[in-house]
Amino acid sequence: MPLLVTSLKTPIGTLNLLADDQILIGANLSNIAAFKVSQEIKVVKSIPVISELIDGYFDGDLTAINAIKVRQAGASFSQESWKAMRKVKAGTVISYADLADKAGSPAAVRAAGSACANNAIMLVVPCHRIVKTGGALGNYAYGVDKKQWLLSHEGFL
Repeated sequence: MPLLVTSLKTPIGTLNLLADDQILIGANLSNIAAFKVSQEIKVVKSIPVISELIDGYFDGDLTAINAIKVRQAGASFSQESWKAMRKVKAGTVISYADLADKAGSPAAVRAAGSACANNAIMLVVPCHRIVKTGGALGNYAYGVDKKQWLLSHEGFL
């Protein structure tokens, strides 16, 4: 079965989605080629359920994306970091140090930052909710302006 690919127009740009049936395995604001898949892909108008839930998020149902199943390859600390990110509620943030702690290794703050940087499922695995200790926004792969927009949309800023 081919992987499904679609692109959605959103307030922060074109969001590209890659799914294996009903499991989201990639989401980016760059381009479909950035997914680097070796499997057959099928471009579709929308991915059932996933596209609707993301539209719901942008329409104001901030919890809609919590229902999306995800999967991405990565080392065990990254996996734990991504799980911890998904538990950070919309409208709140945690620090990279908090993320390291929640992922099971309080001293691994840089590794927590790397897990954010290597997150292949932006928005749904909400790395935008991770900030520097002290509250500064920190970096964001798609630009701090997009991170600011998402945090404002969620009511944090």
